[in-house]
Amino acid sequence: MRTSNPLGIFERYLSLWVALAIAAGVALGNLAPGAFAFVSGLELASVNLVVAALIWVMIYPMMIQIDFGSLRDVGRRPRGLVVTLVTNWLIKPFTMAGLASLFFLHLFADLLPAAEAREYVAGAILLGVAPCTAMVFVWSQLTRGDANYTLVQVAVNDLVMVVAFAPLTALLLGVSDIAVPWTTLLLSVGLYVVVPLVAGAATRRALAGRTRDRAAIARFVAALKPVSVLGLLGTVVLLFGFQATTLVERPLTIALIAVPLLLQSYGIFALAYLWAWAWRLPHAVAAPAALIGTSNFFELAVAVAIGLFGLQSGAALATVVGVLVEVPVMLSLCALANRTAHRFPA
Repeated sequence: MRTSNPLGIFERYLSLWVALAIAAGVALGNLAPGAFAFVSGLELASVNLVVAALIWVMIYPMMIQIDFGSLRDVGRRPRGLVVTLVTNWLIKPFTMAGLASLFFLHLFADLLPAAEAREYVAGAILLGVAPCTAMVFVWSQLTRGDANYTLVQVAVNDLVMVVAFAPLTALLLGVSDIAVPWTTLLLSVGLYVVVPLVAGAATRRALAGRTRDRAAIARFVAALKPVSVLGLLGTVVLLFGFQATTLVERPLTIALIAVPLLLQSYGIFALAYLWAWAWRLPHAVAAPAALIGTSNFFELAVAVAIGLFGLQSGAALATVVGVLVEVPVMLSLCALANRTAHRFPA
């Protein structure tokens, strides 16, 4: 069992810091809505540039750890990729559609207007068809995932997303013409994967030099980890600040939307994680494989929801609730993965 604690006080009390960041975001969003509205408007192709910068700060330390010479070894261990791809594309979209329909159209039918309920189903489906691209690097880092393997998992997943997102969305929504926001998709992949990957490779090369001093790389990454956590907390403050008014004005609706999303998240993680355990995958591969399917590409889901149903639609609100519940849920799953790491092969 691993006993090292590389983030010290930041990692040990991360849940507390996130809870405080959520409270701060809601409070500041209601006290200074104009400031958050201004920051929210700093977008390019539905990607908020401030949030993108904070996520970049989170991802950059992990990208430094990627050894391109070791990427070829991933092909010798394809099972982690199988878990990721099957969970994300053959299971998750359909379980999300089923859970959303069950809760919004049946179990919560007396609590929600019928027209809104159908839009909430649509928003949940959009989340289910958009697996994570950016934040999974953060979750992988928190669970001490294999940086090389995580990069390949995300890269392959993104390639599948390019060809599978529109057909699956059309199938599950029953809409024949899905306008995929390609600018949002490509910009997000560029900002969250390509740019930090190039920056990380350049940093790694500069630190290692001709002697390939891995100790220098490890020291630099360790020094950046507190900054990475601060980036996460800043992201939480902004996300909750953007939606602070809605959280205060419609708490029951938010809670009802969150129920199937929470069940989906924990259920998908359990399925992928137990599958990886049954296959005897190493924990550094198993944890990211399960977390990729659990986390969502919320920029893409929100952009498509707004494009199809409108900014004030129930579908757009459901995707926003997905954003709000994701960070606390994913942190709890990272903690669970770390506590059970000893049950996986070294």
